[in-house]
Amino acid sequence: MQNLLNPVVVAVVLLCVLCLLKINVLLSMLVSLFVAGLIGGMGIVEIKDSLLAGLGGNGETALAYVLLGTLAACMATTGITEILSKKIAKVVGGNKWAMILTLLIIACLSQNLIPIHIAYIPILVPPLLVLMNKLRLDRRGVACTIAFGHKAPYIAIPFGFGAIFMGIICDNINLNVKEDWGWDKVTMGDVTAVNWILAVAMLIGLAIALFVTYRKPRDYKDVQIEGVKETGDLTLKYEHWVVLAALVVVVAIQIWCGSLPVAALGGLLVIFIFRAIKPKDIDAQFQEGIKLMGFIAFVMLVAGGFAQVIKDTGAVDELVKSSVSLMGGSKWIAATVITLIGLLVTMGIGTSFGTVPVLAVLYVPLCHQVGFSPAATIVLMSAAAALGDAGSPASDTTLGPTSGLNADGQHDHIWDTCVPTFLHFNIPLMIAAIVAAQFL
Repeated sequence: MQNLLNPVVVAVVLLCVLCLLKINVLLSMLVSLFVAGLIGGMGIVEIKDSLLAGLGGNGETALAYVLLGTLAACMATTGITEILSKKIAKVVGGNKWAMILTLLIIACLSQNLIPIHIAYIPILVPPLLVLMNKLRLDRRGVACTIAFGHKAPYIAIPFGFGAIFMGIICDNINLNVKEDWGWDKVTMGDVTAVNWILAVAMLIGLAIALFVTYRKPRDYKDVQIEGVKETGDLTLKYEHWVVLAALVVVVAIQIWCGSLPVAALGGLLVIFIFRAIKPKDIDAQFQEGIKLMGFIAFVMLVAGGFAQVIKDTGAVDELVKSSVSLMGGSKWIAATVITLIGLLVTMGIGTSFGTVPVLAVLYVPLCHQVGFSPAATIVLMSAAAALGDAGSPASDTTLGPTSGLNADGQHDHIWDTCVPTFLHFNIPLMIAAIVAAQFL
């Protein structure tokens, strides 16, 4: 009963209930964090201060989203996205599996090779909706496909966002390991060596979504989408080549310094300096970028505040400690409890990256106490952080697909993106992490 009244549990359950009732995700997060703070013994002013202090937690991510949204807006203005959409449609033809495979590849590349993350979705996907309608594709399956491409690569591939995620895993495990444990320092190679298990689990979930759950055709109405242009000329012009060069610069800067905001700014400077976008239109591009990604960026900022409030209540610490007595020295029970707590926390915070530091302080000593190896600890930490990223109403993994698939108003964020991705990815991830931890 004590665990049920824990601020983390209350906040996450309330957040999910409000979102399922189709209340705006931002309002739902704010209400949930204030309720969590009050239950945790904080005053209104203290909650407000904690919220404001935590807004900067995802500041770099939010800035990256705005700049990448501006980059995507510039790409749309030059017309290259329409050309790309037409070329994709031409290649796909009437083959729905070719469409799904193409979207999967693009989503994966957006995390590793060209790290623009979800910024491409509201630009590239809407022009493809008419073709999807003709193919009678169930958009819930498409949402799962895109979500997989955004999540699995950073879990398993040490490049782009994957390098950032695995670096956070390494740093936080090493930070909380005591010298007398006899553990070697965890490296990026150690994380890569075991995290493929989690990616395979997600692949199985995707296969179930595409070939079982959402296999049947689904009908949608053809609706004229605002901002989608028709173009018959597929020839690449000067401004298109400049945009492609800008994307190369984004990749190069990302590899060089590992900063998405700096990489996005570098790409924008190439576009502006070489006048692919006229100087008088620069302000309009930034406004459009904010329009595309501003809401998601602000949700991520508030998610940082949510995490700070939860942290300041001490609720995560209490939840873990109260759960230790339930384990009874069993690795199976311990792994289950660890992943469940990770699911709860990440569902609320909405970001796997931001969850790691919150959980590592408690999870690493707990894993050692129970007798898990460093490899098992890596799997459990990675899974606990990633769990909830798919399925969370506040996650970019779910907000991204919805931003494109709902361009015509026929795709619900909660029931058509969050629920399907939760069922098909979080459950396989939990099972894989629990089982793998027993044998690593």
